Amino acid sequence: MSMRLSTVVDAWRSVGATPSRKEKIAILADCLKASATDVGFVAASLMGEPPQGRVGIGPSAIRAAAGTPPSASAALWARDVEAALDAFAEVAGPGSAAVRNERLGSLFGRATAGEQEFLARLLLGDLRQGALEGIMVEAVAEASGIPVASVRRALMLSGRMDEVARAAINEGRAAIDAIQLRLFRPLQPMLAQTAGSPAEALALLGRAAFEFKLDGARIQIHRSGETIRMYTRNLNDVSDSLPDITEAVALWPGRDFILDAEAIAFRPDGRPMPFQTTMRRFGRRLDIEALRAEIPLSSIVFDCLRVDGRTCIDRPYSDRIGAVASVVPAASIVPRIVTDDADEAADFLERARSSGHEGIMAKDLNAPWDAGARGCSWLKIKPVHTLDLVVLAAEWGHGRRRGWLSNLHLGARDRDGFVMLGKTFKGLTDEILEWQTGALLERQIRRDAHVVHVRPELVVEIAFNDLQASPRYAGGLALRFARVRSYRHDKVSAEADTIDTCRAIFARQVAAAGTNE
Repeated sequence: MSMRLSTVVDAWRSVGATPSRKEKIAILADCLKASATDVGFVAASLMGEPPQGRVGIGPSAIRAAAGTPPSASAALWARDVEAALDAFAEVAGPGSAAVRNERLGSLFGRATAGEQEFLARLLLGDLRQGALEGIMVEAVAEASGIPVASVRRALMLSGRMDEVARAAINEGRAAIDAIQLRLFRPLQPMLAQTAGSPAEALALLGRAAFEFKLDGARIQIHRSGETIRMYTRNLNDVSDSLPDITEAVALWPGRDFILDAEAIAFRPDGRPMPFQTTMRRFGRRLDIEALRAEIPLSSIVFDCLRVDGRTCIDRPYSDRIGAVASVVPAASIVPRIVTDDADEAADFLERARSSGHEGIMAKDLNAPWDAGARGCSWLKIKPVHTLDLVVLAAEWGHGRRRGWLSNLHLGARDRDGFVMLGKTFKGLTDEILEWQTGALLERQIRRDAHVVHVRPELVVEIAFNDLQASPRYAGGLALRFARVRSYRHDKVSAEADTIDTCRAIFARQVAAAGTNE
């Protein structure tokens, strides 16, 4: 039997009302156990990520629908909402926007005021109830009696919480264990923490692999025979935009693989072009050949997730390095050394920097692949301090910047949301200001006289001199001399740097200064 939407809304409000992680998990587990026929949709929606995605409905249409007079009684079922969103996603062609808007208004008209708020926030990506992925994984495990590690692995391989929750709750451990790595179903990327130096990385990892850190666009390359597809770190298929990479991969000796790589544009002298230049190639539908001639891309491979029908993610990194070499020409493999010598690693860092790259990566030779995790198995080492932060709000500019949203409010990820670290308008060109204003207004949640608060979706790379203790912000830290380097359109907010990373940087900074701040 389907679950009433009002029950889902009650769970959402209860989760948002408690700061206790344990209580959040218990509330969600109870809800999942009671929603057998709808459990996939309910689990994904309570995470704020309905399986259907945005279904082609813009923010203005959602807000207009939210103004529909609400129903006096809770008569909507979860299956009604799931069916409506499925139907929205299928509408296409001339007049499709009007059809979706009409159907959306009808759906909201059947909802109570509380259900309307839930639906609007769900579709706007602003649920903010604290049921992040890690909490939902534990809730699915508690509701099903399946170990957390098994549920987490299944989600890593599937990438879909609705599929994992449905398998766990309705079918059990065997169904969860049956979820395996498949070609042309991309995985979330493995992520890295930050280390201050090669010596610090070696102290954490012992003997390690050190690789050039390329400032390009992360891609996952899938090949089965003549079929080759490429996916971004957001799991979007960008194969049609990258014909030059497809043609190069077709000449490689491997015929069955999933590889982790970087797409990057190089100058004729072999030095990398700026990140923004590389990103011009992504998502293009028109004039691809002309842009290809202007900005030819190369793919540089650094990891292997599958080869010749065998899954590699549970094998140590040292084995996966060997698997890369078996299917990729040496010229397309990232420059790498393996060492336990800090001086040799420091020389390698200098070699990377002198070649125009931003730094190096240090990787644990014994670590398996852990998609979506930002553990200490991979460490990025960059002499210049940068953080990938999320835009939480922006202020209307003055003078030259009048009419544009300019001063950005920047946040780092915390366990259940984002913690503000400061503001900046430095580094923004007129072109970026114009684009940024439109992009932020599309994500507007609310505004006051001079500040527009937005959904925390846009990730921006921020360079800064250092961090300082600050009672002004909840995280206790503030950026000093922050400036925008670039928007990271290849990243989502769940991949932004955490407040724990910021605290680690601050601790190293204090230790280096020999103070007790």
